[in-house]
Amino acid sequence: MKALLEYIALSLVDNHEAVHIKERVGRFTVTYELSVASDETGKVIGRSGRVAKAIRDLMGVAAARQNKRVHVDIE
Repeated sequence: MKALLEYIALSLVDNHEAVHIKERVGRFTVTYELSVASDETGKVIGRSGRVAKAIRDLMGVAAARQNKRVHVDIE
């Protein structure tokens, strides 16, 4: 799932070196903290948060296939 989030984030931003993903694994949930360059945060969040919601939806579907729950925090 981390690879999926990384692929999505790298597709959206221009500065690939600034993309960092931290993964915290709990008993039933996995939390990903996605951080990008401050000037490219808007590309990842999108207008009215549409892109961020789409990313969270895709990650939720991927997690459901593994019987887990996922949270994506964008910083």
